[in-house]
Amino acid sequence: MEKTVLIVDKKEEGIRIDKYLCETFKDKSRSFIQGLIEKKNINVNAKLVKSNYKLKALDEIEINIPEPEVLSVDAEDIDIDVLYEDKDIIVVNKAQGMVVHPAPGNYNGTLVNALLFHCNDLSSINGIIRPGIVHRIDKDTSGVLVVAKNDEAHNKLAEQLKDHSMKREYYALVEGRLKNESGTIDKPLGRDKKNRLKIAITQDGRRAVTHYKVIERYDGYTLIKCILETGRTHQIRVHMTSIGYPLVGDPLYGFKKQKFKLRGQMLHAKKLGFIHPTKNEYIEFTTDLPDYFKDILHKLKD
Repeated sequence: MEKTVLIVDKKEEGIRIDKYLCETFKDKSRSFIQGLIEKKNINVNAKLVKSNYKLKALDEIEINIPEPEVLSVDAEDIDIDVLYEDKDIIVVNKAQGMVVHPAPGNYNGTLVNALLFHCNDLSSINGIIRPGIVHRIDKDTSGVLVVAKNDEAHNKLAEQLKDHSMKREYYALVEGRLKNESGTIDKPLGRDKKNRLKIAITQDGRRAVTHYKVIERYDGYTLIKCILETGRTHQIRVHMTSIGYPLVGDPLYGFKKQKFKLRGQMLHAKKLGFIHPTKNEYIEFTTDLPDYFKDILHKLKD
């Protein structure tokens, strides 16, 4: 356990504690700091506080940073589609049906299990269950995502997610023929109070913004491109359902009666662009639609 004690200067009065500590520990992300606060590893004047606590002059902050946990998730020899790799990052094209990281009841067969077999170095910021995972896509959503191989890369990528500068484009097939060529959905999202497995539009939720554009219309369906301004859980799925155009095959938010026998929603993370964490150059990756997705579109054209 690494212990640090800080005394707040008068000029720092009024600053949120999580923001202040991010500036102090520049190698730590804001989510990491907030995690320490939630786990009661940070106190002010010997009292526990929340992440939004505003500092006062002469406050004594005690920070206890636990030793990194040793990874104990099993490495598994699972094929993954690696689009790019260097000493800092791995960019992969995740297959539909693959879970990104282990969770209670599902500790094997995930992307993390495959990555641990593929390479030994993944960032430790998200602990033993989610090493290297900067952002996620749902099990039944396919497409491109970036994984960090060290903590510095992880923090820099996380900052791009936070300030919405990371470019993320998805293709989705929705029920119905969209009338508008494009639009923006700006509705806050939070956990559904009636069903904890679902996300819902809630007044006290976090801001979520999805921009969409029609790619092609079919008889009763529309292929759209969605550009994420924010990246909330199930964002595209909930947003499109909220305007009456749920994703085809969506088991949580879609129509009960489905024309096609699918394993999940027709959603593909097609494009990802970001500033490389050490080269400081913009790089972008585009993936093709998976075969099952193209087969459905071909049937709709016939």
